Amino acid sequence: MRARPLKRHKQPARPAPSAEVAGLRERLADAQATLHAIRRGEVDAVVIDSKFGPQVYTLDGAEFDYRVLIESMNEGALVLTRAGLILYANARFGVMVERPLTQLMGCSLFDLLSSAHRAALRRLLKRPERSLATAELELQRPYAASLPVRVSIQRLPGDTAAQPSIGMVVSDMSEFRKREELLRYFSHSLMRMQELERQQIAADLGDNLTQLLCATLARCESLAARLPAHEHAFREQAAEFAALLRTTTSEVQRISTDLRPHGLEVLGLESALREMAAEFAERMSLSIEVRCAKLDVRLPADAELALYRVLQEALRNVERHAHAKHVEVSLMRRGPAVRLAVKDDGVGFDVDGARVGRFGLLSMRERAAAAGGALKLNSTSSAGTEVVLTVPLPPKRPAAA
Repeated sequence: MRARPLKRHKQPARPAPSAEVAGLRERLADAQATLHAIRRGEVDAVVIDSKFGPQVYTLDGAEFDYRVLIESMNEGALVLTRAGLILYANARFGVMVERPLTQLMGCSLFDLLSSAHRAALRRLLKRPERSLATAELELQRPYAASLPVRVSIQRLPGDTAAQPSIGMVVSDMSEFRKREELLRYFSHSLMRMQELERQQIAADLGDNLTQLLCATLARCESLAARLPAHEHAFREQAAEFAALLRTTTSEVQRISTDLRPHGLEVLGLESALREMAAEFAERMSLSIEVRCAKLDVRLPADAELALYRVLQEALRNVERHAHAKHVEVSLMRRGPAVRLAVKDDGVGFDVDGARVGRFGLLSMRERAAAAGGALKLNSTSSAGTEVVLTVPLPPKRPAAA
């Protein structure tokens, strides 16, 4: 059956308090009866007063079976107008926003969002196509913190220009966010443990193995100098052995520096990045152009280490996969952040289809997240690859009184 239109009462003279209370109770009973009829599927139209006068919204196809399904689902379900007016809300959505359904019917969904998320919802509701659209929003609640949700919006089959209607499914993302934060915490803890292990290995290489190699090299050179002049073959072999030891010592020192960048702690970020780029260019016989602006503030240790490691991983990808001839490295300040960009003219790769382990993409993204920054990758087969890391600057401390 169809809902009877609500009775309109003229504004009489001020009634007695008992009569006014009785009238309010009657109107509340009518509203509750209409709401229960809508939820039971006995009504397929709703009349809502607006600034343009009474508006009639039909709920075509709202059969009882579908109503039972929607009411029993664990996600919130809404039927909206293009302006965001709530025509229908299931019980789960009322629980999510901690409001009774009598307050939700006929109100605007924008009233449940913060100003930052209203613009995003407005853009979604204005989409003309019928394809599914999703977004992440936060619902405001009166007695608890805001609730992070993912909304899926779809125009309903009966949507017309005269009577627009949109279906929305609202999924609670709070548990997902908690698991995501926990996973990020474990990931950052793992990276800190890896850095401690690298420091220990670097100390062992520098203090023990490098000293032994240097001592062996000195003994070898001394032995070669003591050989008689006519022992040309032995002198050449001793010289070759000394050259091999010298190369091995340099390689051990390079590995130790990669594991623990001493220059980052002593000389600063700009000098450490230039030194790494110069060493890489000499080893790979590449042309590397470095532009590092002088920063007027020292970044936190985690942020500097993230910038250093991302450049290191990006140059390793150039060495292993890019087959590039020229690399550009730039470090500059962009407003309240520092931007590191590494661009090569190599073969490029498919960013979406690449294995994260092969290119170290996961490690770079996790380092960026640990420093509170963001990583962006651009790669094409004709223009090479560009890795961009943006790290926020620390807030300025107030001057002492």
